[in-house]
Amino acid sequence: MDQEATSRDHVGSLERGLQVMEILARHPQGMTLTEMAEAAGLTRAGARRFLLTLTATGYASQSGRRFSLSPRLLTVARTWLGGASLWTFATPIMREVAARFDEACNAAVLSGQDVVYVARIPGRRILSVSLDIGTRLPAYCTSMGRILLGGLAEDELQAFLGKAALERRTPNTITDRRALAVAIGEARTKGFAIVDGELEPGLRSIAAPIRDRAGGIVAALNVSTQSARFSVAEMEREILPVLLDARRRIEEFFVV
Repeated sequence: MDQEATSRDHVGSLERGLQVMEILARHPQGMTLTEMAEAAGLTRAGARRFLLTLTATGYASQSGRRFSLSPRLLTVARTWLGGASLWTFATPIMREVAARFDEACNAAVLSGQDVVYVARIPGRRILSVSLDIGTRLPAYCTSMGRILLGGLAEDELQAFLGKAALERRTPNTITDRRALAVAIGEARTKGFAIVDGELEPGLRSIAAPIRDRAGGIVAALNVSTQSARFSVAEMEREILPVLLDARRRIEEFFVV
């Protein structure tokens, strides 16, 4: 195709919209309207139109003044990434972990107040709900949620704590916002989280972060089990080293 034809067929607004999506992808913590306008070289009005269009079509979400990409892009990504996708790369590793303990191994990303499952190797049936890719669970009372919340900037975490609906799902569920902030801080410091019977009675899980080359948390990896099978101490002693090794191997996806 010659240069004239290329110019004639070029859709500038689509190019700028894709540029906005790429910029959002580099800022998982979200961006304000002003930040996007500066990063994309747009007017505030132009940035606002692109961000609101992405939000209206489900490709972005808005929390207060900040915009971020939504997990809907995962559907598009799974269609064309195929064998090169992170989760295709991670699945054999996750399968080894699941087989090692005869328990489920899962991966999730943060979406608003929820975690969204992006990869899963089933194990024993331990939840009353059926889990699959795309399943959403509340972030505040899950091990992957604690890890992902620990990856937020402090202002974003405070915004989450200020508006999150903290339902007492079991007698163990942390619903005090200060106590939840402490638990998230501990997960951030330790590099892993164990949640014991907060989502459902008898469910215990342990999670660790998956980081990209820049050190940002892009997802969380966990093993979930029945509390009768592994004590908290046994999870930390037996499962955690295997989970951390799996995390390290999955992060090799980002090594060029």
